[in-house]
Amino acid sequence: MIQEIFVPRSGRPDAPSRVVIGDALPLLDGLLEGRRPVVITDRNLKEAYPELVGRFPHVVVGLGEEHKTLETVGMVYRELLKLGVDRGSYVVGIGGGIVTDITGFVASTYMRGVSGFGFVATSLLAQVDASVGGKNGVNLDGYKNFVGVFNQPDFVLCDQEMLGTLPERELRAGLAEVIKCGLIGDRSLFELFEGRTFDSFTGDPEAVHRAIAASVELKARVVAADERERGERKLLNLGHTFAHAVEKCTGRYLHGEAVAIGLCVAAGVSRKLGMLTADEVARVEAVVEAMGLPTALAPELGVSAERLLAAAASDKKREATEIDYVLMEGLGRAVCRRMSLAELNALAVDLL
Repeated sequence: MIQEIFVPRSGRPDAPSRVVIGDALPLLDGLLEGRRPVVITDRNLKEAYPELVGRFPHVVVGLGEEHKTLETVGMVYRELLKLGVDRGSYVVGIGGGIVTDITGFVASTYMRGVSGFGFVATSLLAQVDASVGGKNGVNLDGYKNFVGVFNQPDFVLCDQEMLGTLPERELRAGLAEVIKCGLIGDRSLFELFEGRTFDSFTGDPEAVHRAIAASVELKARVVAADERERGERKLLNLGHTFAHAVEKCTGRYLHGEAVAIGLCVAAGVSRKLGMLTADEVARVEAVVEAMGLPTALAPELGVSAERLLAAAASDKKREATEIDYVLMEGLGRAVCRRMSLAELNALAVDLL
């Protein structure tokens, strides 16, 4: 089964970003016909798909968020120079969200931009979020995606069969971003998780396809309205303010796991503001827990609320003493509210 979703690109009305969901990998050769491709991937993907990666000149990056840095970008630039890559070359990222972020950033900045780039998204997180919409960034001193560009890929191939190589933990982490999409603007997507376990959900190919497609469709609508995150696109940051703080302060959680915690914090803050009922908060926490994701920071880590709040205060969504924080107004509707850091601290301190 194949489903295609097109994400509009500013300045290129006749050439939207093409996202293909389902049996998508066989389309790669046709998409690269007439181009001079070079691949960026990681060690795990090279080992899992040696014939795919080995067909192209390629650069291998390290595993984990600690490698999503300007130092890695510099290494990639130098390897591309050794391979003779020029502005007429075409860059393909084959991997999860870290690979696609690095690839999009490199393709947009190497020689001020190559002829084009596309992704083969191999993780659920990449398929539903990281590879779609054109935000390509790397970390700086532990701060998430602090340096980056807006530039959408020509294509994203989301082949469900490739999810079969994912470790279970990575698959769980990707589901957090799907739950987030449901809470932002698709109540039926959120309800798709209710009454299910992780195994029953991921063991249902139709449910997984629906989850990927619905997440991409929601993101496409939001990006079409606000490609450069000046307004509506900020809603996609639901759960991310404290997720990034959790990642920075612990170094223990995958991005999706931290997002799950951030969603529960956002639900609690929304409840305090009278925007969610206690029952709705319980439903959010129940779905997160049923998918095997954390609802709160592990207490044995000994990370104080004050430390997390300080990290959140350095989030790139902050402006002076205020921050744009995304709240839930019922299940399936999110709103962005600018509030002072002091107000957010007071609302969130006992939830962390």
